[in-house]
Amino acid sequence: MSQKLVTKKNRKVKRLRTLYPDVRCKVFYQRDYLHLLVKYGLEEPDASVDHVVPTRIPGPPVVLDLGQEADAS
Repeated sequence: MSQKLVTKKNRKVKRLRTLYPDVRCKVFYQRDYLHLLVKYGLEEPDASVDHVVPTRIPGPPVVLDLGQEADAS
């Protein structure tokens, strides 16, 4: 996607958030769309755009509690 179009999209979202702060929105870029296609099996990863499609689809963050001992028994 052209940087000019990405900038335009970001500007629109910024204005939306300014005018309607209670409305939540998420911006999807082309790489996000391609990740979803691969994640749900709608398209195979393309080798020519290997830099666009990640090898690992990010999931929810893993929370570690370092305050507790590993062996509690």
